Amino acid sequence: MKLLNRRNFISQTSFYVGALSLTSLHAGTPTGQNVLEGVQKFLRKVADSDGSFRPGVDPGYLGNSDTAASGIAAPAYAAILCATFGWTLPYPEKTAAFIRSCQKPDGAFYAPTGNMDTDTPLAKLYNTLQSTIILRLLGGTPRYDTMPVIDFFFSGNKFKNIPLYTTSFFPLFFFASEKKMPAYIDQRMREYILEIQKEDGYLRDHVASTYHAAHYFRCTGKPTPKADEMIERVLSDQKDDGSWSIKEPDWDVHACFDALFILRQLGRPNDPRIKRAFEKATDWILTCQNPDGGFGHYPETETSDVDAVYFHVGGLVETGYLQVRENLKNEEILGWGHAMIPEKKYSCLE
Repeated sequence: MKLLNRRNFISQTSFYVGALSLTSLHAGTPTGQNVLEGVQKFLRKVADSDGSFRPGVDPGYLGNSDTAASGIAAPAYAAILCATFGWTLPYPEKTAAFIRSCQKPDGAFYAPTGNMDTDTPLAKLYNTLQSTIILRLLGGTPRYDTMPVIDFFFSGNKFKNIPLYTTSFFPLFFFASEKKMPAYIDQRMREYILEIQKEDGYLRDHVASTYHAAHYFRCTGKPTPKADEMIERVLSDQKDDGSWSIKEPDWDVHACFDALFILRQLGRPNDPRIKRAFEKATDWILTCQNPDGGFGHYPETETSDVDAVYFHVGGLVETGYLQVRENLKNEEILGWGHAMIPEKKYSCLE
């Protein structure tokens, strides 16, 4: 991504009103174009001049889900969305500098805001992963070696002490770092997933954990165990309104995105049941967009959040309602897999 300084950004304000007419920045329908114009407008509103991003427009709003947990989440999702559609961050150089300032000599990144204890292994893993992705997208690199953050989890079985929704964090980290994941890590992670997976393909009745397992296998280039069973469970769990809010109100706050990934990556594209599921999900997601151009997690959520914006826009990419930029590269590091091509093989392994 080409970096623009602040002066160049101000002089090119017309980018925001005209970019979507370019052939490289297109949406599937005029309505899709309106969705993306709204998202751009929202991202401008939450961008701070120091390169950071607020979770929402109101400076007093503390975020929801990932953006509540970490002040690194909002800039990560903003950078990923910009890379997906060929946009430029408002202050890219400052965003890169802001992220680099969050790293300490132990290799981990520490978010300056958020309700997650930044000294915990989970926080170090999440923040280091997202920071590595941001810097890769902006053409930068971490100041210190990040591998100690990963090595910690595999000295013993410490990776089993963090939530199951972190399984695919590890291959995604290696993709973003442009390194190969060691075979011993893959072996231990696969054994762990298979040990917990149920006959219906799910992990502990949790769509998020199940999605991350599917994402893990897509990132390592190996067949997803019980893929057909996963698909059947996902299809049966979709609500009449098109959502997958299984454990309301927030346990599966990203459930729609997670379910759509499983259907898109593991299902047959000509399956009429999946096509119908995509249509229903698209209709539901669109009801979550607010007048400020952002999205809330649910239709009744009036406060837009960068977290919800990423996952709902990603969901619309997964259903085919929104199209990514032409000639998109490195789609495997763009967030949580919304831009991955189903028929393409990806592998982070040696």
